[in-house]
Amino acid sequence: MPQYWLMKSEPDVYGWDDLVAEGEGTWDGVKNAQASNNMKAMKKGDQVFFYHSRQGLDVVGIMEVSEEHSPDVTTDPERWVVVKVKPVRKLARPVSLKAMKQNLELEELAILRQSRLSVAPVTEKQWQAILAMAGE
Repeated sequence: MPQYWLMKSEPDVYGWDDLVAEGEGTWDGVKNAQASNNMKAMKKGDQVFFYHSRQGLDVVGIMEVSEEHSPDVTTDPERWVVVKVKPVRKLARPVSLKAMKQNLELEELAILRQSRLSVAPVTEKQWQAILAMAGE
């Protein structure tokens, strides 16, 4: 049974279009213990929302974990990890942070409670609510 996640990236640094162009991306540079632990819990096949942070502030697409965690050689490989992800599809329409904050079904969504958390779990109920908001 797949787990669900949300991962944030600034679109001017690494956006949805960059992932699509690559075909498979390495999610690296995460230097937060909780986010890193979330990445360590990811399994191949897990589904992940791609969220544009700072600019856009919305969920724009769905990724799939294609390779489980390994050391992040771009930082401190003893402490931090990377995962590999592949694009699944762009959402029919982006789901804004503002809209998610207004949806009572999402009041416990991790990124709404911990806004600086860059890699966060999403429950199946929250996943379905966000998909519905995207028109899917």
